Parts: sequence; C-alpha cells; structure tokens
Amino acid sequence: MQSAITTKKLSKVFGTRKAVDNISLEVPQGAFLSIFGPNGAGKTTLLRMLSTLSRPTSGSATLMGIDLKEDADKAREHIGLISHNSMLYPDLTAEQNLLLYAQLYGVQDPQARVMEMLEAVELKHRRLDVVRTFSRGMTQRLSIARALINDPDVVFLDEPYSGLDPHAVEIFDELIDAQREGRTFVMVSHDLQKGFEMCTHALVLARGREVAFGPKEEFEFGAFSTLYKETVGMGVS
Repeated sequence: MQSAITTKKLSKVFGTRKAVDNISLEVPQGAFLSIFGPNGAGKTTLLRMLSTLSRPTSGSATLMGIDLKEDADKAREHIGLISHNSMLYPDLTAEQNLLLYAQLYGVQDPQARVMEMLEAVELKHRRLDVVRTFSRGMTQRLSIARALINDPDVVFLDEPYSGLDPHAVEIFDELIDAQREGRTFVMVSHDLQKGFEMCTHALVLARGREVAFGPKEEFEFGAFSTLYKETVGMGVS
C-alpha cells in the first residue's frame, strides 16, 4: 500500500526546546492515525508541520508523494483541516463561507459542490443564515464541509471534539465515518479510548519524541493504555 504521509527525522525547534524531535513515520493511504500525548508532547506541532501550517527546522516530510518543504502549495490541494477553530467567517452565511473556500481551491462548479456539502452536513436549510447564529455543533459540522470542499486526500483533525455536546459528537462521528473511504485521516486527541477506537494506526508522543507507533492490531487496548500511563505519566482522559 502506498504512503499518504512519510516523515524522516522530522524536527521542530523553538529556541532551545525541541517541540518535535526526529520523528520518522509512514502512514498508508486510507489509514486513520490517532496521535496521543500530554500537553507539550508535540502533537499539534507535528500536525501543523504535516498540514503545511509550520515549516520544520530539520528533516523531511512528504504528503501524497509531494515534498512539503519544496512544494507546500501543491500539497495543500490535497489537504483538509478540521480543528476547534472553525476557520469560518462569522458574519458570512454558511453558503457564502463554502463558496469562498470552493473558489479559493478552484473547485469546478463551486455552487453545486457547496450545495452537495451542505446537504452532507445537514445544513442546507440554514445556508442563508450567518455563521455567528450557529451553535457550536452546527459550526463544527460546517467546518467539516469547509475542510472537505476540495475533496482532499488527507484530512487533519486537531482536537475536533473540543466543546461539542454528546449529540453533536454523535453527528460528527457519523459525518467522519461517511467520509473515511479513500481518505487518510490524522487526528490529535486527548481521549485515549475514543481515539484508539477510531484509528487504524496509533502514535504516542512525549517530549516531542515517539514513544510508540504502529498499526492498531499490534496493540491491545489495555496494554496500550498501560504503556501510555507508564511512558507519559497520564491515564485515560
């Protein structure tokens, strides 16, 4: 199976602190990688480098065979990003927000694609309402539509469940499940049980370094949880 993401000795240094320290990974296409670790472990820094939001200090990374240092713009054509920050304009309508992103990505027939994505996230009936009137759950659903508007090959999720109520979590899960086929997902999570349940591959970081990485079937959850506690000093969140 071809790799969606490959890193070799990828590092990020802030001053004298190594936020990410020599990470080498190979994530197959179609995989769902969950990244775990305590605050300050380097999870979000790693995700930001892989999604072209931050340049590495050293090492290399490719996404869908594209070198992220050499051709970040081309790599972005293959990327979708979902986080606790919706990256939506609150005073624009749902439709206007998605049209803006569709046009930025050069999506063919942007109006049709916007309607398709609004239907997918069950917000077509609110398409003419400004985003600032939306609940947290609705805003997050619209952010999924925004992230998928360009039909990306790789979707990054940075603590996407932050602030969601149980019903919104259920809707979010259904939306992600519906979009998993043929895509690669990389998710930063503090919820060990949920992140492990969703993933095909797991990565644990501590102090910027890899503690454990591999396909899910190599780990039994109880043993994985114990490893996490022993190496990171934290239990299941």
